[in-house]
Amino acid sequence: MIHYHGGPITPLSVAVDVWTRRHAFVSFERPDQVALAAEVCQTFAIDNGAYSVWQRGATFDIHAYLDFVQQWERHPGFDWCILPDVIDGDEAANELALATWGKLGGKLLTNVPVWHLHESLERLGRLCREYPRVAFGSSGQWAEIGTPGWWERMGAAMDHICDAEGRPPCKLHGLRMLNPTVFSQLPFSSADSSNVAQNHVRERQMYHLTGTMGGLVLIDRIERHASAPRWTRTFGTQFNMDLVG
Repeated sequence: MIHYHGGPITPLSVAVDVWTRRHAFVSFERPDQVALAAEVCQTFAIDNGAYSVWQRGATFDIHAYLDFVQQWERHPGFDWCILPDVIDGDEAANELALATWGKLGGKLLTNVPVWHLHESLERLGRLCREYPRVAFGSSGQWAEIGTPGWWERMGAAMDHICDAEGRPPCKLHGLRMLNPTVFSQLPFSSADSSNVAQNHVRERQMYHLTGTMGGLVLIDRIERHASAPRWTRTFGTQFNMDLVG
């Protein structure tokens, strides 16, 4: 599993130590460290920043996002980008966002669409058949990750797409799901969060650490765990017996 750590991470010394030889998730809403991520990371992916735009009540600029992605997608460390999506939009709005991206010249099949938990399972199944990787976005009544209701919805989604042996039909990415208690129970290929960026100072202060050690401790807690190799249909209580530590 690939652990993508979101930025920006400040101060710069922490960003360098945390991202070097690891994987970054750079938001279009906060692109100021994309050059650093491209320089020191093994790989980086780009988030469209729609969640931040939605929280602010602003309007997403699809043309500017396309320009940004096209600037970086030829870099050898670039993995993929999240395709444009509408966080609280219906399926028609999100299909229109994908169609608009394609019409403007953006790549589709090599990048990642978002299935929002409030959308139909039928759309999820279709996206998994059409794309090599699909991202899961928590939304609507399932916006809070890890609640009993959220796990029930994720269980229904996994049941819908996974085969009899619990294997998904394509690679899956968990947006804001880089919590070991979450991703260790799901057959994700990758997940992201800004946990380290938000909490490394608190971690350092709490345990009287020095320098960049707060961020490195958080990184170690996260990256010592892998995702589940398959879905065993015991959502919310599943244990990945392959984990060590």
